[in-house]
Amino acid sequence: MVRWLIYLLLLWPGALLAAGSVTVLTVDGPIGPATADYLTRGIAHAETDGSQLVVIRIDTPGGLDTSMRSIIKAILASPVPVASFVAPSGARAASAGTYILYASHIAAMAPGTNLGAATPVQIGGMPGQPERDKPTGDGKEKKPQEQAPDNAETLTRKQVNDAAAYIRGLAQLRGRNATWAERAVRESVSLAAEDAQRQKVVDLLAHDVPDLLAKLDGRVLEMGGRKLTLATQGAPLVERAPDWRAQILAVITNPSVALILMMIGVYGLIFEFSNPGSGVGGVIGGICLILALYALQLLPVNFAGIALILLGILFMAAEAFMPSFGIIGFGGIAAFVVGAVILIDTDVPGLGIPLALIVTVAVSSALFIFAIVAMALRARRRVLVSGDAGLVGSEATLLDLSPGDDRSGWVQLQGERWQVRSDTPLTRGQRIRVRARNGVLLDVTADDEPPKGV
Repeated sequence: MVRWLIYLLLLWPGALLAAGSVTVLTVDGPIGPATADYLTRGIAHAETDGSQLVVIRIDTPGGLDTSMRSIIKAILASPVPVASFVAPSGARAASAGTYILYASHIAAMAPGTNLGAATPVQIGGMPGQPERDKPTGDGKEKKPQEQAPDNAETLTRKQVNDAAAYIRGLAQLRGRNATWAERAVRESVSLAAEDAQRQKVVDLLAHDVPDLLAKLDGRVLEMGGRKLTLATQGAPLVERAPDWRAQILAVITNPSVALILMMIGVYGLIFEFSNPGSGVGGVIGGICLILALYALQLLPVNFAGIALILLGILFMAAEAFMPSFGIIGFGGIAAFVVGAVILIDTDVPGLGIPLALIVTVAVSSALFIFAIVAMALRARRRVLVSGDAGLVGSEATLLDLSPGDDRSGWVQLQGERWQVRSDTPLTRGQRIRVRARNGVLLDVTADDEPPKGV
């Protein structure tokens, strides 16, 4: 028996030490793919560790619908009860945070916090705002029911109805105020902590996590048809912070980082194709492009925005390889800016691309294009130093005379040996100047006096 106990301690020390503990997870910021991954894995770890309760400390302005639903699925399927706690004072559980609060087995708030405003929002305006009392061509006003809804209005209404039914179902599952939940979706209303408790939107108020655990001690929950009594008074806390995977995912799924990675990736591949065999551009560009595509498939992106960004980058790169004196380059800048502005198809706070970043990248690209155009103009004005234009007018020293002909000889020009001919006698070592080229023969004139003593 002792041997088996030692064996268990060696293999599963974390599980034995965490038995009866409380796992604490923290959400501080917009809810996105990284948050969903962190919370779903944290809930799974709590079950493996034998925790009796998971506390999700929330302070969020909202987030993506897909990420929110992934978290709610994990909460509903969890055999370990989940308590969502809006804290500390001054925090909020807006939009997606309200849904998570309703889905949890226990909903709690700290004084001075709020929740609500759960209406789904997309780019193009607030949903649920149909045009009313719009004048017609005859000067009369149409009643709302007489107005033919357009496709955008219909889509908005479908989104709002779906969200309202979803949160009402969660409220009925947990026995909370379903009427107010639906108002939070349809009317974007919010509640302070004290009002939320009074209207049975949340279960209790607590100042911090230890205070919450003290108030939950002895509470009986129904989990999968069985009764579960919490013993949280003085239970050990296991703070599970985001690990390296969640942190990396949070970085690359930031829309600004995804945009920069995509630019580096495309430019790296262009550099590799223009300089085959270098390797650096291909390796770095390939890695960055794959990471960018992975991040973008997790985010609500507008594919027209992606197409415009790629087209803009290709145009700017084309300007570097075949200068068109700015036409292609500035077209690329315009396409890039428009694409970056419309790339992220949501108004969720923290999930857009800052205009300052877009302008910075566009200005940097413009300066780069100006430098290329300036170099092209300077090269155009520069005197040619190769071909016939480079030969005519050049000077050289006569190396040898042709046998029996003192008006013909040989010189070295542009790395090649040329035969020359003059109208006047020439002397070996004499400086000559090229007047013209006739096939492989150069017409020259003597440029100085013959060297003395020759």
